[in-house]
Amino acid sequence: MNVIRFSDLCAQGKAQGRRVFIRADLNVPQDDDGRITEDTRIRASVPCIQMALDAGAAVMVTSHLGRPTEGAFKPEDSLAPVAQRLGELLGRDVRLVADWTDGVQVAPGEVVLLENCRLNKGEKKNDEALARKMAALTDIYVNDAFGTAHRAEATTYGIAQFAPVACAGPLLAAEIDAITKALAAPKRPLVAIVAGSKVSTKLTILKSLSANVDQLIVGGGIANTFMLAAGLPIGKSLAEADLVDEAKAVIEAMRARGAAVPIPVDVVTAKSFSADAPATVKPATEVAEDDLILDIGPQTAEQLAAQLREAGTIVWNGPVGVFEFDAFAKGTEAIARAIAASSAFSIAGGGDTLAAIAKYGIEKDVGYISTGGGAFLEVLEGKKLPAFEILEKRAAG
Repeated sequence: MNVIRFSDLCAQGKAQGRRVFIRADLNVPQDDDGRITEDTRIRASVPCIQMALDAGAAVMVTSHLGRPTEGAFKPEDSLAPVAQRLGELLGRDVRLVADWTDGVQVAPGEVVLLENCRLNKGEKKNDEALARKMAALTDIYVNDAFGTAHRAEATTYGIAQFAPVACAGPLLAAEIDAITKALAAPKRPLVAIVAGSKVSTKLTILKSLSANVDQLIVGGGIANTFMLAAGLPIGKSLAEADLVDEAKAVIEAMRARGAAVPIPVDVVTAKSFSADAPATVKPATEVAEDDLILDIGPQTAEQLAAQLREAGTIVWNGPVGVFEFDAFAKGTEAIARAIAASSAFSIAGGGDTLAAIAKYGIEKDVGYISTGGGAFLEVLEGKKLPAFEILEKRAAG
């Protein structure tokens, strides 16, 4: 993907004394008192900000936080806690600026945080007048927010149209590189794991991947629908019977290419959905009418792990069982450990996937962990993300 990279501009001295506007993703979870409970996104944004400061730029950073009402400020929508945490990580004061669209005072070597960009009227609809006002604030626009790359908003798309220079920050560039490596030019075999509760939410992804991957591993409620398509009993497990034909079509599309969708040979069941429900391992052919399938069985887990160990590239989105309950976590753990042990290039994304990676402590063994949920899924669907599209256009002149 051909985009201008902010790191190149800094290396060439082109950010020195310039006004740099960074769109970061600082949308972090908070408790009822407004305290940040998990700061991964803030920490991930620091390298870009530090790069701009080291290059001698006057640095403005903004992000959305939560889902505020445009034009109606409420204290809980403020980036004030983020400014404090960002200051701690950068080792300097980070001034928070409200009502910033008409002008910002910031000196070279200084960084300011511009208040929640979704408070500006027209942000979500990518209002051209707002985008032009923001573009007038800056010499160099930097998009470093992959988590919002699938949305065409004023701070992710419009400003990139009108700013003198528009480029990709290091986090966005790393996402572009990892996705290109995994999907555009993968080392084979390419194995994709797509799991989750519903086929309907992942159907376009499954169809898109079925044309490209060598093994398509399905898990969770999605696997139950595929088991139905294969003529297996699933008891009262979560599934979408109306999408069985769609699942069959994916299986056929893979088979036509000599590829496969492995169907579980054994499963872990329970009579109720709870952490303390007794877990029973049984062959996939022997699921009773009152059984809930909550995980893949050990035999299936080992078969899938063997495939993952032989893979050239692995794309992972979603745990294969109810891994939050320890009795039904063994399948997801086996998958996670196999990915960690594989020599394949692996890319993982999605909130539950990141939670599983953290639970099993394999962060250092995954090739690339994507910071985007919805954006990661849309890339898997084969969609062109608006933020990538506009940066490519600007790079092409």
